[in-house]
Amino acid sequence: MNAPRPPLPDDSELHALVDGRLPAGDAERLRAGLDAPVRKEFDAWMRQRAMLRALHGDWLERPVPDALHRAAQRLQDARAERGRWLAWGGVAAGWVLAFGLGWSLHGRDATLAAAAPSAPLLFAQQAAVAHAVYQPEQRHPVEVTAAQQDHLVQWLSKRLARPLTVPHLQEQGFDLVGGRLLPGGSGARAQFMYQNAAGTRITLYLGAVDDAQAEAFRFYGEGPVSGFYWVERGFGYALSGELPRPALQALATAVYRQLSAAPPAGAHAPARGS
Repeated sequence: MNAPRPPLPDDSELHALVDGRLPAGDAERLRAGLDAPVRKEFDAWMRQRAMLRALHGDWLERPVPDALHRAAQRLQDARAERGRWLAWGGVAAGWVLAFGLGWSLHGRDATLAAAAPSAPLLFAQQAAVAHAVYQPEQRHPVEVTAAQQDHLVQWLSKRLARPLTVPHLQEQGFDLVGGRLLPGGSGARAQFMYQNAAGTRITLYLGAVDDAQAEAFRFYGEGPVSGFYWVERGFGYALSGELPRPALQALATAVYRQLSAAPPAGAHAPARGS
């Protein structure tokens, strides 16, 4: 009786074989079990690999740039943070930018402590990640729609333990889509989403910030998503989107003016930082 044929390898096994990532014995057994069509594909990949190495062989001898190391670390941190967000909210698969999201300083040395982002900057980064996660959603971009705005405001105000005001941006061409509740480093956070006639979305992210010091009106940008953020009396605001900086600044200024005019009053005009 003939011995049963081993199952055909999948693409991941073939890639490992082509890249030389298998132990010698496993590679030999896998290579011997390839049938004609798979063998043909394998040979084509090997020729392609040889041509690429011949074309770019000099790059293999160069050290990996520090900037690439940093970008890879930011991507790894962002993926880990995104996993925590998905577990908390049951969010469907989406993309998350390679933002540096900060890290726990407990037990780290003074060098890492000095490199950690400030609380307001970390807040702005989290706002940008929240925008990146939810703005592509078509069926569930928000938890409560603008049709239930009164309920939305009451619900989020209760969860954030602070009366909230929803800015109106119709004059700037953006209508409220709705909002949702999100987790944050200092408790619950809120996100209001707006959309214009072209389908472009911006989000306003609100919540307590550990650093109670006032933070001027500042720009944040790393990757496609950028925004303006500010902190007053321990409460942060960040407007994020994929728009040119002047357009975002005009929108953020409109938001700030409306929020500063709403009770409780007494906010100071923000300094336009860089």
